Amino acid sequence: MPLTFDQKVFGDIRKAYKRWQERLDKVFSTRSERLERFSTVSDMVINRIYTPSDIKDQDFPGDLGFPGEYPFTRGVQPSMYRGRLWTMRMFAGLGSPTDTNQRFHHLVKEGQTGLSTAFDMPTLMGYDTDSPKARGEAGKCGVAIDTLKDMEDLFEGLPIEEITTSMTINPPAPVIWAMYIAMAEKRGMDRKRIGGTIQNDMLKEFVAQKTFMCPPKPSVRLITDTVEFGIKQVPRWNTISISGYHIREAGSTAVQELAFTLADGIAYTEAARERGLNVDDFAPRFSFFFNSHLDFFEEIAKFRAARRMWAKIMKERFKAQDPRSWWLRFHTQTAGCSLTAQQAYNNVVRTSLQALAAVLGGTQSLHTNSLDEVLAIPTEEAATIALRTQQIIAEESGVANTIDPLGGSYFVERLTNQMEEEAFEIIQRIDDMGGMLAAIEKNYPQQEIADAAYHYQRQIDGNEKTVVGVNKYVMSEEIPVEVIEIDEELERLQIEKTNRIKNERDNRRVKESLGKVGEACAGDENTMESLVEAVKSHATLQEVCDVFRETFGVYRDPGVY
Repeated sequence: MPLTFDQKVFGDIRKAYKRWQERLDKVFSTRSERLERFSTVSDMVINRIYTPSDIKDQDFPGDLGFPGEYPFTRGVQPSMYRGRLWTMRMFAGLGSPTDTNQRFHHLVKEGQTGLSTAFDMPTLMGYDTDSPKARGEAGKCGVAIDTLKDMEDLFEGLPIEEITTSMTINPPAPVIWAMYIAMAEKRGMDRKRIGGTIQNDMLKEFVAQKTFMCPPKPSVRLITDTVEFGIKQVPRWNTISISGYHIREAGSTAVQELAFTLADGIAYTEAARERGLNVDDFAPRFSFFFNSHLDFFEEIAKFRAARRMWAKIMKERFKAQDPRSWWLRFHTQTAGCSLTAQQAYNNVVRTSLQALAAVLGGTQSLHTNSLDEVLAIPTEEAATIALRTQQIIAEESGVANTIDPLGGSYFVERLTNQMEEEAFEIIQRIDDMGGMLAAIEKNYPQQEIADAAYHYQRQIDGNEKTVVGVNKYVMSEEIPVEVIEIDEELERLQIEKTNRIKNERDNRRVKESLGKVGEACAGDENTMESLVEAVKSHATLQEVCDVFRETFGVYRDPGVY
């Protein structure tokens, strides 16, 4: 059932458009229209105006429908924000577990409704603070986690039985999740009742973010272990957050972010099915993570296209029967790569617009970047302003009062359709290569992202794209904002704490538990239960990850040029 208009109406629209264009051309024959090429941040060309003719083939029930109904273009929940606002999940992590715990308590007190954890670089790479490879990095870009005691300190006094926790961790994700489960059980909680998300998306690491440990195939095997374990043991947990955020931060276009993220989701689905898992048992717990960049309408269209595409993929390609398997539920973070050190307070405005686009696009949870993140870990004041940005959008702007308020916009619907078409073309190319793992081995997504990043930088350098305060409206200035500096003493104290735990634990039990992890890795047994037992014995993060490295090998980026 295409949209509404008969051929006579479309004919009248075409005639009226031609008259308008002729009149416009006369006006600009004496007063010039800006001559530059108008395009989105991703360089999709934008027309002067959009009319019903641009969406004349749109099928309302098949392409749009109603929120909570297939194909979910307008939202996965029937009432969306009229029923429940998105989760305000501010990303936080700095210094020691106690330091981050204090920041969590502050944000919860100020109205944050979900926890989101940033880890430092050694933790992200699977190393303890006392490793020679970790020197100088403790607590610098997130929280340092070496042992179960650190996990206990991180969440001390926080109501994890009431609010969900997200953890942005990838190579060591199964180990960090095991620590969280062990911590919750020590607090008397049933693992079947805890809720949250681990990012656990290694394919995008090989493509974009580049925190590596093991090669792609064993990495996907460990992810599949978490998916299987979650179904049986931790059913309220999202065992993977398929992430386009870092793909976009690496320089991709919006269409590439959309295509590569969903292609990763296809690869994880295929791996789980090869394990013998039923798609309707695991797909409802898949979640996604997208970037909200600078181009307001492009981002809204991207989110709407993502929902429709994933619904089609799950229903048509994987024959999922449960409507919850068709849902694309996603977290959004505003674009860190768009923030500028120059005129840093402009970042509040950038973040506000990006957050608004995420909300109008129907996100389920949202992190808003702080104005000082381009300089350092956010101060408490800057993080509070970022949280208030979400609260003002939610409580004062009125945009949450109706569902998908831009649905039916000729421009937004045309852009949504265009992004879907182009993203499916990229997914088809990946399928033709043999899937996402094969595409990564061929360096296809890596090269596409690098080319897009280079193209955008050339546009900025050539003043085709404006970055306020950087290539236009430039001012000489001192950095006007306070920044946090992590005390170097933190590293010594963290090493001391980890060594004390190593000295006091039952090392015989630790050795036995690590042996069981190794046996599970070398065989076909799911690794998760042995990981939980290992961290309960106070095996450290690195000790467990060293077992992974010894069994599966270490990945080195091929560095293709």
